[in-house]
Amino acid sequence: MKAKKTGKWVFFVIFALILALTYTAFFGVDSYYGDNRQLYFKGASDIRWGIDIRGGVEAVFSPDIKSDDISASDMDSAKAIIETRLINNNITDYEVFNDADNHQIIVRFPWSADETDFDPAAAVAELGETAKLTFCEGTTKDTVLLEGKHIESAKPSVLEDGSYVVSLKFNAEGTSKFATATQKNLNKTISIWMDDVMISSPTVNSVITGGEAYIDGMANAEEATDLANKINAGALPFSLTVDDSKLQIISPTLGSDALSVMLIAGSVAFGLICLLMIVRYRLLGFIASISLLGQVAAMIACISGYFANFSSFTLTIPGIAGIILSIGVGVDANVIAAERIREEFAKGKTIDGAIAAGYKNSISAIVDGNVTIIIVSAVLMGAFGTSGIFYTLLSPIMSLFGTAITGSIYSFGYTLIIGVIFNLILGVLCSRWMIKSISRFKIFRNPAWYGGVKNA
Repeated sequence: MKAKKTGKWVFFVIFALILALTYTAFFGVDSYYGDNRQLYFKGASDIRWGIDIRGGVEAVFSPDIKSDDISASDMDSAKAIIETRLINNNITDYEVFNDADNHQIIVRFPWSADETDFDPAAAVAELGETAKLTFCEGTTKDTVLLEGKHIESAKPSVLEDGSYVVSLKFNAEGTSKFATATQKNLNKTISIWMDDVMISSPTVNSVITGGEAYIDGMANAEEATDLANKINAGALPFSLTVDDSKLQIISPTLGSDALSVMLIAGSVAFGLICLLMIVRYRLLGFIASISLLGQVAAMIACISGYFANFSSFTLTIPGIAGIILSIGVGVDANVIAAERIREEFAKGKTIDGAIAAGYKNSISAIVDGNVTIIIVSAVLMGAFGTSGIFYTLLSPIMSLFGTAITGSIYSFGYTLIIGVIFNLILGVLCSRWMIKSISRFKIFRNPAWYGGVKNA
């Protein structure tokens, strides 16, 4: 039984889609009505660059009440809410320090992509606002059952079976409201929200009238402590104020012109790589260049927030290194396939036979190498991140080694893993479909186009 041939139109469809993605990913899609901008797809200009590339802000936050009324747990909770807000804004390149002795929290984070006037006060205003904690019916904020003012305390605990939980204690008003809420929502979900972000969604297993309850499902002590801090932060009796005299602008590590130089150097290097591949592998090199262009565009799209399911991401120097490394992996995948196809021509096979056998013989080596890098990237994101699926899976193991939050390394793992995933999609699948499609045209029915010996 013969394999179904790839249609001639496949090459043009994939080529057009890659060109469209490249243009929109780099330049974005928007429209203007007067001075109002309607953004449809974010572009490269919407990327939030890390402190090391673009600079940022250093701010010192202090409670607005007397220090005698502030405990160490209160400061930990305040630190947790600032970190939560940074993460919710997909700012991974940040530093937050808790100066317990002076009751201060020092925060450093990069500028937003659209900040051109470098106003430190405006940049930190949102972080210091009092967090609003609410307990809501179901998984939406439509029906509020309790608020942060009804929580007396939240702390991590361990049950007799060794499982980690967050123990809650309500005040008198909260006890009454929570009893009513649990009776009404028995065997249903009561979600817990910090500002506009849901931080937990436990199921009510019984009616609770004693003013104490616990939230289970914690993977480890660190996760239980983190949730307890967030809940306590929403119940803090104070807000954080910024000492304007201590606001500082952080200069980028590489200098103001470094980003432009890197972009120019990257573009030249990418062009030279494509040229060398075309000279060496001819039509195969041309197809490889198209797939590499699509890979780069897809990575930019994932970083800028182009895709609906991918929020904008803080790109640091290690993150750029991840992009470069993943492009190298993409080049390697295309070179392996091209060399295998040339070997099949040397054995005397036809164009269709050489292409089919070449991709078949190269797929194992390509997939093995890419999967290995994906595993390494996932470990980096889990070990040096603060949220996400990899953090959740690896947190029980990584908690044994203490906290390790390093946004720059997380950025490297993120860009590397998305680059390798798109390499598998574009450099393996799409490249094969395009070469099989274009090889059906009469003009390309000569082995010389693929690195073989020219027909007589």
